[in-house]
Amino acid sequence: MEALKIRSTTILGVRVGRKIAIGGDGQVTMGDMQMKSKAVKVRSFCDGKVLAGFAGAVADAMTLFEKFEGKLTEVNGNLQKAVVEMAKEWRTDKILKDLDALLAIMDHKSAYLLSGSGDVIEPDDMVISIGSGSGYAVASARSYLDAGEKDPAIIVKKALKITADLCIYTNDNITILTA
Repeated sequence: MEALKIRSTTILGVRVGRKIAIGGDGQVTMGDMQMKSKAVKVRSFCDGKVLAGFAGAVADAMTLFEKFEGKLTEVNGNLQKAVVEMAKEWRTDKILKDLDALLAIMDHKSAYLLSGSGDVIEPDDMVISIGSGSGYAVASARSYLDAGEKDPAIIVKKALKITADLCIYTNDNITILTA
């Protein structure tokens, strides 16, 4: 018997100047059923200066967030250093390497996507996204930026609403954090 695949989430982060926003929808889907509609998949660190979101297994993501917070503390809030150290440990640790999640992390200067295979990706522009609706969210956010919208929270909200209309694994119960 094949295990039910859990699908969920679109996380979108946008930076305009020094203002950032990250948001995520609340849907958790198992197989062809929506199991939860109000999950919160975004979190802030370093007194709200660093924002992050996860896609994947919730327990795994919570473990990774906890580890990441420890790395940030170890390196006195240096995001790039914390991300690299986190990726190294995630890839090589006997237990962590089997965790099923992706992380999107940003501050006022940088944005990173992290995976358990050791990937640390710094996108070329001001937009980061992970999850099943990622492509829709990025396209929508870039369109709002091209049209001149300057408020990252508005961009995240509108882009995630569009994504919810297109992606069956994304709903419009959105949580947004700003810094």
